[in-house]
Amino acid sequence: MSYDPYKHHRRSIRLKGYDYTQTGAYFVTICTYKRQPLFGKIVNGEMKLSLLGQLVYYEWQKTAVVRPNIHLDAFVVMPNHLHGIIVIFLNSADMNVPDGRPAGSPLQSGSLGAIIGQFKSKVTKRFRRFPGNDNSPIWQRNYYEQIIRNERHLTAVTQYIHNNPANWISDDLYLPD
Repeated sequence: MSYDPYKHHRRSIRLKGYDYTQTGAYFVTICTYKRQPLFGKIVNGEMKLSLLGQLVYYEWQKTAVVRPNIHLDAFVVMPNHLHGIIVIFLNSADMNVPDGRPAGSPLQSGSLGAIIGQFKSKVTKRFRRFPGNDNSPIWQRNYYEQIIRNERHLTAVTQYIHNNPANWISDDLYLPD
């Protein structure tokens, strides 16, 4: 199949012109490849993490340790996705860390895209070291985000995250066994 630029291009799902390095809170959803339940299962409304799910949980928490410019708020690892709130409180311009990319670029150092990319990469690299790993893909391409614009939105998203395991069957990402 030859390349057709009208069929074979990726459209950005990011807010056009928005600088994802700037201070702010973001609600992110990161899905597994083909939405496979790789991270565990819900039992009686509670998430039971698989070994990979435990790794995802650990690496998500570690994200704030290796990046001093972010704070992680509420998050939950679900069978086939992770929901989390990331607060960026300094941008790369504030930290004087030029990386050669235009300001606001999705992969600019310190941007939301760079944070998510590094997280996914760390999980994948560490998981590949486990014995018996078949090197199947772990992650769906990209991720979903919402810019949290006010306290009311933050409260609603936090409640959604905390209630997600109990509401798993009605979740948009639920796939029956």
